[in-house]
Amino acid sequence: MNLFFEESGDFKVGTVLSQAGEAYQVEMPSGKRTKVKVKDVLVQYEKPPAQELLDAAKAIAADVDFEFLWEVAGQEEFGFAELGAEYFGHAPQPFEAAGLILALHGAPIYFYKKGRGRYKAAPEASLRAAQAGIEKKRQQGLIQDAYVEMLKNNQMPDAMTPLVHQLLFKPDKNSLEYKALDAACNELHTSAPRLMLATGAIASAKELHMARFLFDNFPRGAGFPSVPVPATPGGLPLADVAAFSIDDVTTTEIDDAFSVVTLPDGMIRVGIHIAAPGLGIKPDDAVDKMARSRMSTVYMPGDKITMLPDEVVNAFTLAEGKTCPALCLYATLDPADWSVKSTVTRAEMVPIKSNLRHNDLDELVNEETLASGEGEYPHKAELAVLWQWALQLEAGRMKKREQFGLKPEQNNRVDFNFYVDDDVVSVVRRKRGAPLDKIVAELMIFANSTWGKLMHDSGVPGIYRSQGQGVGGWAAKMQVRMVTHAAPHQGLGVDQYAWSTSPLRRYTDLVNQWQILACAGHGVTAPLVAPFKPRDANLFAIVSAFDAAYGAYNDHQQNMERYWCLRWLGQQDERKVEAVVLKDEVLRLADIPLIVRLPGMPPVARGAQVKLDILRWDEVDLTIEARLLEVAAAAADADLEYEEEDSGQAAAEEAVEAEGVVAVVAPQPEAEAP
Repeated sequence: MNLFFEESGDFKVGTVLSQAGEAYQVEMPSGKRTKVKVKDVLVQYEKPPAQELLDAAKAIAADVDFEFLWEVAGQEEFGFAELGAEYFGHAPQPFEAAGLILALHGAPIYFYKKGRGRYKAAPEASLRAAQAGIEKKRQQGLIQDAYVEMLKNNQMPDAMTPLVHQLLFKPDKNSLEYKALDAACNELHTSAPRLMLATGAIASAKELHMARFLFDNFPRGAGFPSVPVPATPGGLPLADVAAFSIDDVTTTEIDDAFSVVTLPDGMIRVGIHIAAPGLGIKPDDAVDKMARSRMSTVYMPGDKITMLPDEVVNAFTLAEGKTCPALCLYATLDPADWSVKSTVTRAEMVPIKSNLRHNDLDELVNEETLASGEGEYPHKAELAVLWQWALQLEAGRMKKREQFGLKPEQNNRVDFNFYVDDDVVSVVRRKRGAPLDKIVAELMIFANSTWGKLMHDSGVPGIYRSQGQGVGGWAAKMQVRMVTHAAPHQGLGVDQYAWSTSPLRRYTDLVNQWQILACAGHGVTAPLVAPFKPRDANLFAIVSAFDAAYGAYNDHQQNMERYWCLRWLGQQDERKVEAVVLKDEVLRLADIPLIVRLPGMPPVARGAQVKLDILRWDEVDLTIEARLLEVAAAAADADLEYEEEDSGQAAAEEAVEAEGVVAVVAPQPEAEAP
């Protein structure tokens, strides 16, 4: 005797070897033996052999007219044998019964299973809806197949063009378009970004990186709505100075300028003048909300996304030839020892005489010319004074670092300027600690520290940068934290440090400027009028949001710098390049700030000069492959960026006021910018 039975949702046939109670011992055509319960048996028969019956049943099932079968079934529950008698016109043969069971089981939109061998016809409304769904799915399948073929031929379907960024960065994996893209990528053995580039949907690897950043951080676009330019309050006194700024040629958001005046008693008054958008922008007004939504200007080689609209920047930037509102810190110095005798902070209208540019002065202004007095350049006398004071300020910070148990800062590293013109990049090396850099850095540190103390002494909270050992359990890597109270910044060698000198570029600086203006204008009553009060939840929220945004922007800047470094390699057609060993398997190319990792590289002394063979690079993945050719020289530490924890990297970016400059530093401690 043979059986047609159901086992684990599947239908099988076999020959009975024996029966014991409510179970059969059955041998299937494959030779496998199994135990089959009586309740699972659907058809018992003598002939034909098991496999022949199964083949015949499958043929019957394939020929069933489901529409006719559904009409014959009616709306009552039925057994397969009952329906078989009506459908075939006679009691079904074993192979017909088995074929009918296979057909019923394989058509769930027509028949609902109600039990072993029992079914019920689907209601007409449900059937028609299911059929419509199947047809829709079939049509979608045809469309998907067409999309796949187009993509394989490097053609972007029109329907997918508006969805390119969505498909790349946050796809709906159930969508037809994503399934087509995924299928095409699998067939071509490529990735979605590369396929988008091949089809022209993404114009270049640069556009790909920019699109990813904008999608995540500026989903509504990087443009600004139209807003009225905030007006500067009248009645500000006119400063009796001729101020000048020092910036890179690409800088448009000029935040800071300086002035030097010799007083009748021989003392020298140095003015640090910071653009004062805080005089016009008010907390929670339209411009403030735009600035707070961005938190910072986003920098990258050849481009930037500003924190404030151009018209607002132009109203407050310290542009040459204009008289600009500024928050001024005046320090009275004794030229005998360059000690600070007093400081005063006030808001004024400041005449800006010059916007000096590094590109014009770097070769003229160096330690030798400053010492000898040689050369002619604008504001020569003032720069000589600022240079002497900057050296004194630096020496004071180094003593403070020693008190904190840290070694002196290392100024033997290299910065790089990126300039991009018509998609062609040039990278210019600049030694860190050059006089103009040091002047700007030291005076900005002085202003940020002095104003941080002013807020603290006035009982007004601010946003501080703090770094120290043994504080809050984060000493291991000397991490920099943002806090709302004064705390030492050991890496910089100051007792407190509040970002305040870039209010056109950083929202934290704008917030601190509001607080400083309250201190300067109201004295002991400042806590009553300052926009942010002690333990202000809104201030904590700003700190948290700024940290998140600044981290994302920094990651993007580093990605774009790496992209342009790879572009530079292609433009120069460089294959054999010089590099310096930074740490273990980490190297940096000599001419550009491109970090290369060589896993498995034999031990080479830190600082050694080596030659690399560049095998390949990828502007999409931002990866590079190289091999070590030779160790050229075991150099000193003259050009290293990876330093020990206490080497002073916290001040690395203090010397980088120019836009488009990258300071290559180790991951710890965090670099600071003025």
